[in-house]
Amino acid sequence: MRALKRVFTALLIATTVATASATSGVANAKEQGPRFADDPTTLVDTSIGNNGDGTTFPGAAAPFGMVQLSPDTQLNKYASYDYQQDTILGFSHTHLSGVGCQTMGNFRFMPTTGAVTSSDPAQSGAKFSHDNETRAPGYYGVKFDNGIQAELTATQRTGQHRYTYPAGSGPQNVLIEAGESNGSTYAGDIKVVGNDTVEGWVQGGNFCGETGKERYRIFFSAKFDRKFSNFGTWTDGTLSPDRREASRGAKRAGAWLTFDPATGDQVGTSVGLSYTSVDGARLNRKAEQPKSFDKARTGAHDAWQDELNRMRVAGGSTADQRTYYSALYHSLLHPSIGSDVDNRYRGFDDQVHRADSTYYQMFSLWDTYRSQNQLVALLHPDKAADMAKSVLHIYQDGGWLPRWGLGNGETNVMSGDPITPWIVDIYNRGLLDNRTSRQLFDALWKNVNEVPADQSIFRGRDGNPTYVENGWVGYQNLPGYKYGDSRQAGSATLEYSLADCALSTMAGGLGYQDKAATLASRCDNFTKLWDPDVTSQGFSGFPVAKNADGTVAGDPDPAQAGAFHEGTAWQYEWLAQQDPQTLFGLMGGQAKAEQRLDKFFDMPTVLTDPAKAASESWVTGAYDYHNNFAFNPNNEPDFHTPWMYTWTGAPWKTSAVLRAMRTLFTDNVYGMPGNDDLGATSSLLVFAMAGIFEAQPGSANYVVTAPMFEKVEIRPEHGRKISIEAPGANASKLQYVSSVDTNKGMLGRSWLSHKDLLRSGTIKIKLSDKPTSWGVNAAPPAMAAQG
Repeated sequence: MRALKRVFTALLIATTVATASATSGVANAKEQGPRFADDPTTLVDTSIGNNGDGTTFPGAAAPFGMVQLSPDTQLNKYASYDYQQDTILGFSHTHLSGVGCQTMGNFRFMPTTGAVTSSDPAQSGAKFSHDNETRAPGYYGVKFDNGIQAELTATQRTGQHRYTYPAGSGPQNVLIEAGESNGSTYAGDIKVVGNDTVEGWVQGGNFCGETGKERYRIFFSAKFDRKFSNFGTWTDGTLSPDRREASRGAKRAGAWLTFDPATGDQVGTSVGLSYTSVDGARLNRKAEQPKSFDKARTGAHDAWQDELNRMRVAGGSTADQRTYYSALYHSLLHPSIGSDVDNRYRGFDDQVHRADSTYYQMFSLWDTYRSQNQLVALLHPDKAADMAKSVLHIYQDGGWLPRWGLGNGETNVMSGDPITPWIVDIYNRGLLDNRTSRQLFDALWKNVNEVPADQSIFRGRDGNPTYVENGWVGYQNLPGYKYGDSRQAGSATLEYSLADCALSTMAGGLGYQDKAATLASRCDNFTKLWDPDVTSQGFSGFPVAKNADGTVAGDPDPAQAGAFHEGTAWQYEWLAQQDPQTLFGLMGGQAKAEQRLDKFFDMPTVLTDPAKAASESWVTGAYDYHNNFAFNPNNEPDFHTPWMYTWTGAPWKTSAVLRAMRTLFTDNVYGMPGNDDLGATSSLLVFAMAGIFEAQPGSANYVVTAPMFEKVEIRPEHGRKISIEAPGANASKLQYVSSVDTNKGMLGRSWLSHKDLLRSGTIKIKLSDKPTSWGVNAAPPAMAAQG
């Protein structure tokens, strides 16, 4: 707690005009006021979140790439790289940024010297110091204590390795483990091909242990730049010199390759990945083969420099910029490319198909529909459209839409209906053609009204039977994954209601008026859980989970977890942002709702000591979801809640809460307060610091708050530049919007539509150190009214 307070104190004394120029060189002298960094990649620290809270990885990846080549210090843990550890077990080619379950970590390579005597990674692991690491977007390097230097970079579908061995170290080896990953592994083969290539595959799955049934397969082809002098393979603990093939036994399958030190001190390898076949991995490797390791590193750097310049900032302290750009970097790692260079991909029917555009996978939808999806859609409209088309392929191949897709498998992890607002957001931004829109709507309509007949692959909205009939998900505490939403009946009802309301706008836009009316009638289904007699912390009325017959299910105490997924009714009561005024009516009116928000955030402390409020009054642990009535900034259900003040008539309080929340994010390894969940948490910070955020997922409307930088420049792909200017903006001070001027004139309301934002040109925001009346009673309309 005291550490966070010290962080905020440090921010308070930081100058508001310090920029990244000390880190990135002298910027364009023609720029007026704060300068944009010459190279924002120098402001990214990929170690942020490399611990059990953030669970990010420090290694090399291209934006949205198939490959995430990164060191592993532990196996079968959420974060396969833990900053506190001092031994690297190897470098694997697939990682997910910030997930709360062990997974991926496929095809682990490790350079060693001397005789190969064990397949156990604990025996071949090497000690290292963080002082000997080099981390940058698209690059990772480390010099082990034993003198071996390892360097990694990546293209979209390949991992590039360069190992430099110390002189006189004896035989130079590369160990390749294909059968043991950072998660459940079920099968795998490896084959030494000729004298310079190794290929293989692995089957993994059972993500988070939710169903125990989902599987994915991934393949690799690695070509080395030197010929092997010796080789061998292993199955489990049995090593077989000169043997070319091995299959996974109970745990492992791998190969070792030995190089004669007389022929050089460096070994390089290019590793292609594919989810279709070894042939696909070979094709990807050949198609993306760089001319050299250094060329690949430069290409990865340039790609990330371009990405970070799509939403660049100026002003603030160096710590502000490092925190911001690191978050922006983490926001643009996923979803990941899943198709080969010829657009072939493995579908959810486990068959290989060919798409007409890039196919993406790795959809952490429960998390990303609230923040990261909107950032991708803003910066990369073409990619967002391809991602929506990818989801349509999942439906066409597998018969249902995903909830949490890992590779070509449906994990059924998390609850609710995140896919609906996720797609509607892309549709309402005008990014989908008419045919794709109608096909997706048909899939969504089926999803919101039916349940999969075959529950062995997709769970769908398993709470639909009671929800469609009654308006709420009936609670059932039954074993088996098919009843997941029924066990989380309280939160699932709220998620379904938001999803249905979002879909009503898409139905209206497509001209399906009857379906739009049906869906709009569900917008306020959250009211059907409301129990006015439940009291807590001096307030009356809270959502309470119900049985199918309408009776209360379990303990109605809103500060206890109950049937709410990773949260309590205190935290989930705000998940009705599709119609805030109806929600506030249940709470006794707008003024009472504001008082309840003030209690939730500890507003008196926010206004006197923001860091103290964040570190002592709010939920502080990444996994402390339960049994609390306060704001939980570490987990997705609460992400939108600071913006609920927009509808109470006190939008200035949102800016105050966001300044307090900013103190939880720092520019060091512990600088992420919760799991990043494929960029969801990082995207929240990016929007909060930029001064815009979509509080109603599916609406394509941004609420405006006080930016934390004096300049924010947004450059959407194929779009016109958007400039947000806020002179004097300072993240370490409580500041509030006093006026907003766009090229269309003064903005009287507190929000901009996506189309208005794209056409806004330069947005000039004046800030005040005192609360203002700007934006009062000028909030976005209820979502059903937007259709």
